[in-house]
Amino acid sequence: MTYVYTVIAFGLIYTMLALGLNLQMGFTGIINFGYVAFVAIGAYTSALLTVDLHWPLLAGWAAGAALAALASYPLGLLTIRLGGDYFAVVTLGFSELALLVVLNERQLTHGAIGITGIHRPFAALGPHLSAPLALLTIAALTAFTAYLIWQIGHSPLGRLLRAIQANESAAQALGKNTVGYKVLVLVVGSAIAGLAGALYAHWVQYISPDQFSPDVTFNTFIALILGGVGSLLGPVIGAFVLIFFLQGSIVLQDYVHIFSANQQSALRFMIIGLALVLLIVFRPEGIMGRMKSRRSRRSADVS
Repeated sequence: MTYVYTVIAFGLIYTMLALGLNLQMGFTGIINFGYVAFVAIGAYTSALLTVDLHWPLLAGWAAGAALAALASYPLGLLTIRLGGDYFAVVTLGFSELALLVVLNERQLTHGAIGITGIHRPFAALGPHLSAPLALLTIAALTAFTAYLIWQIGHSPLGRLLRAIQANESAAQALGKNTVGYKVLVLVVGSAIAGLAGALYAHWVQYISPDQFSPDVTFNTFIALILGGVGSLLGPVIGAFVLIFFLQGSIVLQDYVHIFSANQQSALRFMIIGLALVLLIVFRPEGIMGRMKSRRSRRSADVS
């Protein structure tokens, strides 16, 4: 049962990550290849504050989200005007720099050894109660994040963000401060990533630099593309499809002995790549995006 809880928890955490990335890329067109840096900032901030300084968990989570947002602000302010691929490269460089700091600042982050003894919510109630209650807490925070993104998407701000994505020059011609709005979106999305990182740290109860490799960003992009970029429900569907596939294939290794562990790991990513190719060919807008397009076409035909 503990393994099932972990799979669901990872699905919820990746849902939160995909929601934050969707706000940046799906609504505003910001391509952030350094997303994992803000996840690591949130995880390490919460872990250090709660383990070394004995802060309450909620305060640690809030600090993790706040510091991730604070770190993204100067990055966005200085480089968001680059736009497109150039900004993506800058964020990738920022993530590598952040991970190098985590790895080498041993007095602060404990270096490659990592941080142990991170408390899980409701740990005092025992393992049989703490796991489901902690899972419910993660689910509640993920639901709140989804509600926040839904509110933004259906607000005048959401319409403005989509206008910036479609034609930033036209939005600027209408007098909109597009740079300010893009920085705002970067900050909010980074705060969500920081909160997800904090929740991850307190669920697994141990973090180290190798847990925050570029694969985290890669998997978040896959989850978002699977579900549908710009779709409100897509990140939820895409995250759970990805996590169930990844975790299911790991379990399958115990029963299928045709390939070695390394071969099965490589095969898993080959299948993911093939699935993405087929998805782009047959459902270019993602699982939920395609359904949305069909409903929109039916509505247009009726009108």
